Amino acid sequence: MFTLLFKNFIRSRVVLVGVIIIMTTGMLSICIGRQHLQRQDRIVTETRKFQREHMQRNIQFFNKEIGLLLYYLKFGLINKTEPLNGLSIGQRDVNSSVQLVTIRNLENQKYDTELVNPLNLLVGNLDFSFVLIYLFPLLIVAFCFNLYAEEKEGGTWSVLAVQGVSLARYLLMKLFVRIVVVFILMASLFVMGIWILNLPLNRELAATAAISFSYLLCWFAIAFWMMSWKKGSSTTASWLLSAWLMLTMVLPAAVNNYLSYKYPVPEALATMVEQREGYHEKWDQPKETTMGKFYRHYPQYEKYGLPQGQFSWLWYYAMQQMGDDEASDRAGELSSKLHQKENESGKFALWIPSLYAQRRINSLARAGLNNHLNFLDSTTRFHERLRLYFYPKIFEELPVSNVDWKNFDVDFFYEKLEFDTSLSVLPLLLPAVLLMFWSVFNLKVHRF
Repeated sequence: MFTLLFKNFIRSRVVLVGVIIIMTTGMLSICIGRQHLQRQDRIVTETRKFQREHMQRNIQFFNKEIGLLLYYLKFGLINKTEPLNGLSIGQRDVNSSVQLVTIRNLENQKYDTELVNPLNLLVGNLDFSFVLIYLFPLLIVAFCFNLYAEEKEGGTWSVLAVQGVSLARYLLMKLFVRIVVVFILMASLFVMGIWILNLPLNRELAATAAISFSYLLCWFAIAFWMMSWKKGSSTTASWLLSAWLMLTMVLPAAVNNYLSYKYPVPEALATMVEQREGYHEKWDQPKETTMGKFYRHYPQYEKYGLPQGQFSWLWYYAMQQMGDDEASDRAGELSSKLHQKENESGKFALWIPSLYAQRRINSLARAGLNNHLNFLDSTTRFHERLRLYFYPKIFEELPVSNVDWKNFDVDFFYEKLEFDTSLSVLPLLLPAVLLMFWSVFNLKVHRF
């Protein structure tokens, strides 16, 4: 029976067209992911080259005062890109993966980003996660909307009934045929992705595959549940398309609008302006006031005392530090609101399969908002390490030649993930199982 159903199904022109479209789009998405990874590799190479040449050039021209040299020197921190990012680009095309910072005030540097064509950002990327989240459910809708109706409307349902065939079992077998075809298609795209993107066979890839297949099962369960009410093909198709529209577009957009209203995020520009005002007004204030605040922040440097003369690098970098300190409350508010919004979004995602799958895959690919927030926090720590290393050398006015500048290469940020694959798929498999039991109950209890 299964073999016959399988042969009849794959001979359908709708199946052939659907498979070709998804396979073509999937291959295109993998190639786009490969271009993204190659671009990220070029950025790393060019950043390393820039930092070496930048240091050599500035050391050549500003080799008298280390304070003046460090006014110009930039140090790079790179958010490491995983190969899995080729399957789910996420926010990596919006948020920069590179931070080039001086040891001066930080808040006006953290949110700098590279110039990107805004039209490309508006359109977005056709990555593999887009194919999975949006296009595969449409394929399932096309395969399953007439699962029951084609037999009823074609007049073969009564023939099967008089032969004593279990109708629920027969429909489950038809559903299983469609699951096999879609899973083979998904597995083929994963194999091509592993080969083209050179994906390592690790826990992250296994979890991504598990979430992807669980997401498809969830959609098969939704389709089977709607079919179990035994409506006509046009009615079932309308229901399924409405469900696709609600779960992939309307509900995620509604959640985003609600969270934007609940957690209004202050602009990074306001933080930068407050930091600049906090720094510039120090030029008109007594040195004692600035240095007193600076030494309260860094008591280990109090031994350097009050700088003499009209200008000193100790006073200058103290003013820079005070600019960051006075903007710290607004910067903390910005970070807190973004973290709250991200956490609340995760709670809503537990009830919306498309949003949950997208967030989890982005997280595994280190391409979500949480990854970027952690990268910004790492930038703050990186900047502080640079300050603590160079401040004594500046305050003691050590020669530039006393520092081994060749040791300063770009640094990397790598987010360590802790996850349980079985728990990751539970929010997708649990509703799928419940809907399947409900569907079988509908088929067995109600007469056809």
